[in-house]
Amino acid sequence: MTKPWILGLTGGIGSGKSAVARHFIDLGVHTVDADQAARWVVEPGRPALGKIVEHFGEGVLLPDGTLNRPALRERIFRDESERRWLEALLHPLIRQEISDYLAQAESPYAILVSPLLIESGQHRTTQRVLVVDAPEALQIQRTVQRDSSSPEQVEAILKAQASREERLRHAHDILVNDRDLGWLKSEVERLHRFYLTLRGGRES
Repeated sequence: MTKPWILGLTGGIGSGKSAVARHFIDLGVHTVDADQAARWVVEPGRPALGKIVEHFGEGVLLPDGTLNRPALRERIFRDESERRWLEALLHPLIRQEISDYLAQAESPYAILVSPLLIESGQHRTTQRVLVVDAPEALQIQRTVQRDSSSPEQVEAILKAQASREERLRHAHDILVNDRDLGWLKSEVERLHRFYLTLRGGRES
């Protein structure tokens, strides 16, 4: 059996990449979410959580023993060196987690979903990049509805993520998600049929 090639799936906040990922999963494509991998590595009982508590103290734990993310975020945003310490600990573990999970794929290709695919350099571990894009006004509208956040908060997140130009520069395929879910589903099916014809993520 040939090893599945890896498709990187990314897009800015509110672009609809989660909906796109769900459609691919429904089509039987093995998918790993980088955000989920980042949560798995700090679950109770995993070595990373012990190291975080050792470094930052018990204040970063909730009463049930799980990580208190807001408390940790507060600490690392106040101090650049603490953020770097945490990234140095977690990034290799997250990479390993993603790699182990992708290695279990039995579909012809597998998908790594990551909002920071480009910024984190994760795109270098993929053979092809699909960017889900949407007009900025639509991204803001969707995110405000979904998260009950203010338009200003969403704009701040948009600024922190890779610029649209940067993402699109790395894209092999672009899916502009500015219509309804039925249309989106048919676009994903079209891409899926195309991806099944590729060898190693490349067009022959």
